[in-house]
Amino acid sequence: MELAIDFANNFLILLDAMAIYILIGLLIAGILKQLVPNDFVLKHLGKGSISSVLKATLFGIPLPVCSCSVIPLAQSLRKEGASKGAVQSFLISTPITGVDSILATFSFFGLIFTIFRVISSIIIAIIVGLVQNFVEKENPSDMKDTVVVESCCSETSCSSTSTSETKKKKFSFKSAFSYAYVTLFIDMVKPLFIGLLLGALFTTFIPKDYALMLFENQILTYFVILIFAMPLYVCATASLPIAAAFILQGMSGGAAFIFLTAGPATSAITMSVVYKTLGKKALIVYVSTIAILSFVFAFIYDFFFEDINIINFINSMEHSSIYSQIASFIMLSLMSYYLIKPRLYRQDKKNEKIDKSNNKIDFNKMTFKTKK
Repeated sequence: MELAIDFANNFLILLDAMAIYILIGLLIAGILKQLVPNDFVLKHLGKGSISSVLKATLFGIPLPVCSCSVIPLAQSLRKEGASKGAVQSFLISTPITGVDSILATFSFFGLIFTIFRVISSIIIAIIVGLVQNFVEKENPSDMKDTVVVESCCSETSCSSTSTSETKKKKFSFKSAFSYAYVTLFIDMVKPLFIGLLLGALFTTFIPKDYALMLFENQILTYFVILIFAMPLYVCATASLPIAAAFILQGMSGGAAFIFLTAGPATSAITMSVVYKTLGKKALIVYVSTIAILSFVFAFIYDFFFEDINIINFINSMEHSSIYSQIASFIMLSLMSYYLIKPRLYRQDKKNEKIDKSNNKIDFNKMTFKTKK
């Protein structure tokens, strides 16, 4: 019983630390969606090997999309003639440097780690794209060949992030709210909920002494975290509570950086898209370059900022502000609604089918009386 109480308390602590920042970040993302044209990237993305990578990375920063809904956008870039390197840079920079991800990172780890994560992620995105374009030269005629891959985002989000729409739209707060707290939130609700659960589980049930033994060898920790993070699908925001739990258990900030970089950028879904859309060689370049650069930046962070306590939240609900508690209640309500709603919808459809089948008339078994 005591462990269950500790688990619930740790879950609420992690939720409390990020709720208000995510809600604000989603609102800003919704407003940006109204301000940034849907075809913004396609119109301005250059075809040159260097310029396309730089533009894809920089243009990916303001776009309000998460790790999931970035996939159809990347596919559209490839279809419209973007180089493989530009697509890879876009896949890395866009979700990690989203405004919701940046604010949520600050909520857990403070200003220094947040700045380091954003700058290093942009550098990684640019280098990956440049290496790809250097390793695999492309002919202009090959650049519009692409494979359409089913993405992990919902039908609503995919239609909302479609880059084919070129009509000018008027600013609408209603549309901004809808995109923020329906489209984007539906995209992240499952991985976010799983991330909070895992973070609470690690904090509650893994003894700190054993965790310290695991994290004692810095290089070994880097390898373990990299292997653990690569196939795991956690979006850039949902990975934060897991990383926070690891740091509370004694993991270094550099190892947390590897988890927060490799997790969103090299999930099984993203790697599948890179392989099917860009090819085997592109996937090898993509994964290996991200892995190497993650190690390099992790070592740099631990070398220069090892003594800085990056945990930016109070590990107790007693000192939580009223604003954080209200934000936590709102976000928990939204998560509950969007997690339960699909199940209720499926159950209603199932009941409807049963009712229809019961109401069917079997004419073969009916008998009719005829007048003589």
